Amino acid sequence: MTEHDLKSALPEKRSESGIGDNVAGLLEELDCKLDDEAFRAGLKQSLAQLSRMRFALDESSIIAVTDANGVIRYVNDMFCRVSGYSREELLGQTHRIINSGYHDKAYMAGLWETISAGRVWQGELRNRAKSGAYYWVKTTIVPFLDEEGRPVQYLAIRNDVTKLKETEEQLLRMMNKVMNIQEEERRRFSRELHDGIGQSLFTLLIRVDRMIADRQAESDAELGALRREISSMMEDVRSLAWELRPSVLDDLGVVPAIRTYIDNYAEHYGIKVHFSCNLLGRLDSACETVMYRVIQEALTNAARYAGVDELSVTIQELSETVEAIIVDSGRGFAADTPSQGVGLFSMEERARGIGATLLIHSELGCGTRVELVLPKRRPGGVGL
Repeated sequence: MTEHDLKSALPEKRSESGIGDNVAGLLEELDCKLDDEAFRAGLKQSLAQLSRMRFALDESSIIAVTDANGVIRYVNDMFCRVSGYSREELLGQTHRIINSGYHDKAYMAGLWETISAGRVWQGELRNRAKSGAYYWVKTTIVPFLDEEGRPVQYLAIRNDVTKLKETEEQLLRMMNKVMNIQEEERRRFSRELHDGIGQSLFTLLIRVDRMIADRQAESDAELGALRREISSMMEDVRSLAWELRPSVLDDLGVVPAIRTYIDNYAEHYGIKVHFSCNLLGRLDSACETVMYRVIQEALTNAARYAGVDELSVTIQELSETVEAIIVDSGRGFAADTPSQGVGLFSMEERARGIGATLLIHSELGCGTRVELVLPKRRPGGVGL
């Protein structure tokens, strides 16, 4: 039997049918429509497998089929159950009916650009049910193409990952709380070092100076050595207070704090830092802290491992984001390098905690690029 004979032997296509809806009917009609017993048996087996696959998908996943314009033509029972909409309410609509408004235009544009080009898209989406409740789905969208390679239908397979996302958010809140407590402790210790121990040492230094003046013993070796030790201790305390939490970060903002840090960094390590910045206003406290800590960690790593005598730090304010980019042309490192692990983890967790993106690209012998992207409007509607 030829392909033409097979097509003419099968029933006409049923309109608005779901995935594998007509398999049972096809199986019943095969015996009277096809004469080749071996071919008939093979086709029956294939159709039975299709039916079982459809059953497995329906039991495990949220399924939808749309036409090339995104109009919904089929949904399974789980789609209706999770979304709260009836099949009649969904068919003929687009997925805007469950759009939560959470994802930005660029994210959705990327999705459509991918599937319109005939490529499979995978990602996570936050949808809104009829009740107004939000739910997260891990999604795979597969385009079905015509003979010319143009999409004619899209099959979307989704799995509900709401509980997983809620757990991730709880862990993220806990991590943020720990980091906030850590920063508060850093701020408190820094103030105590500067205002307490630092001031006490300064008072002691004044007393030593008076002793030297009273005795007119500028050449007194003991007093001179004591004065130098006190001065050295004051510098150590000042440096430690700065490392813990520079007061200028709270008082004046991230840009002055970074400028001062770079000056101290260049003097201490002998590494020239090319710094450029077009950020004029202040960010909120959490964003300023994350930006400062990421730049601090990236520069420290460069001093320890890169083997360079210069690098660049750029802060640029764009229409939707603020970016901090640190680039060196040093040794670079592999992603699984143990000595880099904790520092990278710290930067990544800090970025995630405020809804920012941290991109790190490094290759052995080709240098390192660290890019922090802060959205101007943080998740939850908090603006920078």
